[in-house]
Amino acid sequence: QTQLVESGGGLVQAGDSLRLSCVASGRAFNSFSLAWFRQAPGKEREFVAAVKRNGINTLYRNSVKGRFTISKDDTQNTVSLQMESLVPEDTAVYYCAAGTAFTADPGSYNSWGQGTQVTVSS
Repeated sequence: QTQLVESGGGLVQAGDSLRLSCVASGRAFNSFSLAWFRQAPGKEREFVAAVKRNGINTLYRNSVKGRFTISKDDTQNTVSLQMESLVPEDTAVYYCAAGTAFTADPGSYNSWGQGTQVTVSS
């Protein structure tokens, strides 16, 4: 089982930037696809971004394309989410996840972090 720990959340203003990080421990990090999901109060968890285990192929939800960048560092066992031009609609708890499939489907990820809160004020 892979353990994931997120960090980097906080309270920012609209237009600001924030960088989330997720450190993984356990099985070989470079064998996994990694993703970020988020869940706002009263809403279902939704896909944000994913990076394939090769570190090259990426997926993004439409609303974050051009603003968010996902990346992984196999030497540090970390996956990061650089978030630019944040808007209040980005407010949510952000979770990182690891799995063997490169997909936006949360059901395909079997390891999850505890989440980190991102709040964007207008």
